[in-house]
Amino acid sequence: MRLPPHILVVNGIKVRRPVFLIGAPHSGTDLLARALKRSPGFHVTMGRASVAHVVYAFARKPSIGQTSGAVRVMRDALAESWQVLPRSCGQCAEPCREAGGVTGTGPCVSAGDITRFGDGSPDLLYSAPVLLQAFPDARFVQLIRDGRDVVAGMLEDPACLAWFKPVMLSEQTEFPNPFLGVNKDEHLERWKGMPAAGKSALRWRSAVRMSAELRRTLPEEQLLTLRYEDLVNKPAPSVATLAEFVETRVSKVVLYDTGVPKVGAWRAKLRGPDLELVEKVAREELNRLGYLKR
Repeated sequence: MRLPPHILVVNGIKVRRPVFLIGAPHSGTDLLARALKRSPGFHVTMGRASVAHVVYAFARKPSIGQTSGAVRVMRDALAESWQVLPRSCGQCAEPCREAGGVTGTGPCVSAGDITRFGDGSPDLLYSAPVLLQAFPDARFVQLIRDGRDVVAGMLEDPACLAWFKPVMLSEQTEFPNPFLGVNKDEHLERWKGMPAAGKSALRWRSAVRMSAELRRTLPEEQLLTLRYEDLVNKPAPSVATLAEFVETRVSKVVLYDTGVPKVGAWRAKLRGPDLELVEKVAREELNRLGYLKR
């Protein structure tokens, strides 16, 4: 692996051991980002436009991530996202502003207090290989959640559903495409005719396969895997494990919020045909992770 030519410096601070939160949509990375955002010395961003544009470019065309310029593009995007300027929070996505308690344009953190950086942008998982090249000392925290709950959440999320519209597929979309969960271009027509529940299940299936590959390739000191179910049902030990991994105190307060999605919500939200399709598409992964036994 080729190391970056220099250590990234943002606001006069060297970026060392940044933390990236990854997982399938609606797996709980936003919860972890909000908790980590309250940790001493951490500056965590979520969904800044500079990062989102790069993430989705790599998602549509994975080969871009293998080019010589991918690392610089990712580093530049994160450097822009992490900049602390007088009106920087005005450019943040609403979840990031809410997590930082921002009511104006910001900033949500003082540059003088920052010692560590992190990012919990949606779909960051698909840029994990590039992130690792850009920051060889990075720490990754990945969330695994029952695919049925993930699909139930995606079906209620217009931003997720928007990706399933044929108009979102451009000539630049490559196959195999982990973001869509489609392995071959000849499967595309079949994908187009699938209900949204099936497409969501494909995205979850692909995401957990990518997570498993990261588990096989990254050392323990760089990758922590948490289950959403443990994070919500047993927050204290899960947060303690996270705190030890990132080497800082992590707040549990956000995990007790009444708005946190419940475990097993799919039982009330997934209609019979949708549930049957999800379990058919993702049966192998649901079985392997122990969710069909619950």
